Amino acid sequence: MLGPDGFYWSVEPGTLGGHSRQKVYGRLDCPVALSLIRRGKFKVEYRVFFKDAGTAKACGYRPCGACLRDEYRHWKRSG
Repeated sequence: MLGPDGFYWSVEPGTLGGHSRQKVYGRLDCPVALSLIRRGKFKVEYRVFFKDAGTAKACGYRPCGACLRDEYRHWKRSG
């Protein structure tokens, strides 16, 4: 998982996934992310995991527009 201070290992599983290059986080079952992974368009070495949305935001990540639409719209309006 990724914490506010950088990468670290955790025995606690992440509840959200993200892409470290794009700085986007979303649900682990995001259909867009899963499709990109299956087609080889999403490099899994850039995949990161977060405990919760607060941690992802503290790390500078934004919500996914596909699987977290309401959060994405709020982020977009407040940006």
